Amino acid sequence: MSLCVFALIASEFMPVSLLTPLAAELGVTEGAAGQGIAISGAFAVLTSLSIPLAGRMDRKAVLLTLTALMAASGTVVGMAQSYIMYMVGRALIGIVIGGFWSLSAATAMRLVPHEQVPRAMAIFNGGNALATVLAAPLGSYLGGVFGWRGAFLSLVPVAAIAPAWQWVSLPAMQAPLRAARPGNVFALFKDRHVALGMAACAAFFMGQFALFTYVRPFLEGVTHTSVSMLSLVLFIIGVAGLLGTMSIGRVIRQACSARSSPFRC
Repeated sequence: MSLCVFALIASEFMPVSLLTPLAAELGVTEGAAGQGIAISGAFAVLTSLSIPLAGRMDRKAVLLTLTALMAASGTVVGMAQSYIMYMVGRALIGIVIGGFWSLSAATAMRLVPHEQVPRAMAIFNGGNALATVLAAPLGSYLGGVFGWRGAFLSLVPVAAIAPAWQWVSLPAMQAPLRAARPGNVFALFKDRHVALGMAACAAFFMGQFALFTYVRPFLEGVTHTSVSMLSLVLFIIGVAGLLGTMSIGRVIRQACSARSSPFRC
């Protein structure tokens, strides 16, 4: 599962480091090429809200289908001859993102005893952290050596190994006989704290992705950064994000433990 997370996050953010050559070959602007990130996010949201439609399907079969779809996405993008095909490939990876993350916590709860669920989720997210650090600089390097198509296609073998490994290692996970009826998730926005929290998260990620998606065009066009230096900059960004993720837990615990804390932890 951690290997799948690594390939998934690497596939999601691969266009960030390849935006300039990708846009040039497909004959579109860098802004249009960057919409490959937006469409994957849109399909991720739609898929995560639609997961209950899987009903009584074996969750192992759902995970295997999603993982295989990830390999198909990388192949479609790597061989795309038009902007439309590129966007189709990016929509496919969005479906995988939404479905996989929606099932990840439930899968961890099915695989390990209750007391080991946090550890299992930490292992899942280990692939996330590794991909966040390596995906962008590695994509920039591979793009300089093999071209942007080669960079995308290099993830296909990893994405192909993941479902084979899952097929061997994961047990069957039948849906509960009496699954709880899914509630209306939008009703949660009636809570002012939920509404404000989601608005803050949305604003934060809008800013993050607007910056991160177009960092290569800015560095190449304004600061005239070389490809090797670009890889280093992207690596530093990834390491900084990893350090922030590792340290924020301590900050939250300290804030929650303070007697005057306004947080409900």
